[in-house]
Amino acid sequence: MRRPGGWWRRKSTPAKVEAYTRWSYHFFAVAEFTSVGVPFGGGMWTGSGLVLPVVMVAHCVLCAVTASRALDWVCGRRPRPVRLLWTLTAAGAVVGAVAMWLAEHGPGGEDVDTAAGGVFGVALIFGAGTTTLGVRGWRRGSAVVVGYALGAGALAFPFGLPGAAVLVSMTAVLIGGAFLTATSGFSVWLLEAVYALDEARETRTRLAVAEERLRFGRDLHDVMGRNLAVIALKSELAVQLARRGRPEAVEQMIEVQRIARESQREVRDVVRGYREADLGVELAGAHGVLTAAGIECAVRAPVGETDRLPAEVQSALGWVVRETTTNVLRHGDAERCSVGLLVTEGRVVLTVENDGVQASGEGTTAPGAPAGSPGGGGVDAGGGSGLAGLRERLARVDGTLEAGFAGAGTFRVVAEVPLGEAAVRKEVSA
Repeated sequence: MRRPGGWWRRKSTPAKVEAYTRWSYHFFAVAEFTSVGVPFGGGMWTGSGLVLPVVMVAHCVLCAVTASRALDWVCGRRPRPVRLLWTLTAAGAVVGAVAMWLAEHGPGGEDVDTAAGGVFGVALIFGAGTTTLGVRGWRRGSAVVVGYALGAGALAFPFGLPGAAVLVSMTAVLIGGAFLTATSGFSVWLLEAVYALDEARETRTRLAVAEERLRFGRDLHDVMGRNLAVIALKSELAVQLARRGRPEAVEQMIEVQRIARESQREVRDVVRGYREADLGVELAGAHGVLTAAGIECAVRAPVGETDRLPAEVQSALGWVVRETTTNVLRHGDAERCSVGLLVTEGRVVLTVENDGVQASGEGTTAPGAPAGSPGGGGVDAGGGSGLAGLRERLARVDGTLEAGFAGAGTFRVVAEVPLGEAAVRKEVSA
């Protein structure tokens, strides 16, 4: 069963910021009605007085819907809700006119006048703040606020309000609308910045993978380019010599055979070097990549100990570092990651631990888990990747791998490799 609040932990940081912003504006709709709902006395729920609470509820709902559609436009999921923005503006004018009419011609009483005045100002203030979500730039936002303030004066003046009262209404709408407009602008800026940072992080990861592929391609080109050119030339020479019946053709083909075998060996060396990971290099690379991605990374390893480990042990543990680092970047929402290496006479233990783990289950990931592990980012196909692949690599050096949750929001991968007597003597002699 999923834990309560698991839906929130499964969200990425941009999705959390978006959800927080969206529900804040839904709360604004509740706050709009609450701020004027207290003065609604008994006279407001009968006869013509009932119109004021009804239109206020309708305006609050329209503000919430407009804010949601405007945020969809900000996130690039919908076109700008132009008609909805104009509808909200017209609805604000209607609510203000109804409030002024009830104050002059509705049921008498101090409660009615207080409620009507509150509805008039609050509806226009929240309407201005919501409308600015659908515009870009401080100039357009300022124009919206000024327009609402002038509209307040245009609505209040025909109902015979004194000039001072009209000026106060316009000033209140201007100040309140400007405050909510600034809040909307900051919310939109924060949401766009978080999404841009998340996209930059994903781009950085893809560029790192692309750079590694280019490096591998350059190595293969350097190895095979010259040898293939020589093979082509010598093969052509052997063909010409064979056509002329010259015995040197056999010698040229023997040379082609030798170069082909040498090229095959060199390609194997390149692939072996690509597949074998140097532990020291992988630890330094993990620290650099995670730090560049905005994740606080701490690497604790004894100075010089990694170079003393046997090559096969370094390769196996290096792959653990590489796989876990990749999954921290690809999955989850980690803020901190620690990598620890402990070397004793009888064993070497590598521990990788990170936060930002999403609850295990269908459609969830644990960022520190290799693909195919419980809570990991994929299913192990048995091709040497993910948890099964790491265990196979460690099994070649009699090592073990443990991966699982180590508390709320934390995932830990522990790889342990025993050091045989020969390795210990090698370490001591070094």
